[in-house]
Amino acid sequence: MLYNETPRHRDNFLKLAGEKFYDNLLFHRCINTFMIQGGDPQSRGAAPNANLGGGGPGYTIPAEFTSAFLHKKGALCAARQGDQINPRKESSGSQFYIVQGRVFTDMELNQMETNIAKKNPGFKYTEEQRNAYKTIGGTPMLDMEYTVFGEVIDGLPVIDKIASQKTKPGDRPETDITMKMEIIKAK
Repeated sequence: MLYNETPRHRDNFLKLAGEKFYDNLLFHRCINTFMIQGGDPQSRGAAPNANLGGGGPGYTIPAEFTSAFLHKKGALCAARQGDQINPRKESSGSQFYIVQGRVFTDMELNQMETNIAKKNPGFKYTEEQRNAYKTIGGTPMLDMEYTVFGEVIDGLPVIDKIASQKTKPGDRPETDITMKMEIIKAK
């Protein structure tokens, strides 16, 4: 499910999926208890030892942060270059990640909330967000740092299966995991 509250990211993702841009690309970076990442066009047919993660369509998307959408398990998020070369936190035009994460305690969430509020005054987790982090998990340390523009609504176990694959240096799965996207409009 894509969020209407992040229209630039939503529209870009739908455009690329509609053009079959993502078909046969790899989940090129998989870190168990963290996330799975794909969307690098250089991953299509890449050699087994190719260095992946630097490709894209040649443009970025301005950040669309909202405290309503956080990094719970299943969150669909835009990848981006680091702050040192991307201080405006603009998103990659095509690379994305899906959160796997882990479960957090109230004490851990209190600390995360305090750290996030230093950059985003007034930031506070809702009870529903806290419950999600305490039951299904996620990666709250990324909240308000990367744009969350959708979520997996069916198939969370698939994320676990992909994330648990044995990887090579650079977090690329030893066995390639390709993707195929299909747009299904809500009824």
